[in-house]
Amino acid sequence: MSRSPLMIGGGTLVLVGLIGFAIPIFTTQQTTDVAKIGDLKIQTTESTSHVIPPIVSGGVLVLGVLLLSAGVLKKR
Repeated sequence: MSRSPLMIGGGTLVLVGLIGFAIPIFTTQQTTDVAKIGDLKIQTTESTSHVIPPIVSGGVLVLGVLLLSAGVLKKR
């Protein structure tokens, strides 16, 4: 069974939307150099939390379902 690009893109968006609902908050870390004197290096790590709004996850999920259905209808 051949997969159309619409179906692959739709499936990917559905998966991303579901992950957005399952994990709405994620944290990233960035390490930066504060000072460097010879071999001595002082670093700091900053954590930043990111929130994915439910409306964005829902929109991505709906768009993915629409693309999946368009791919199925296109095959007929």
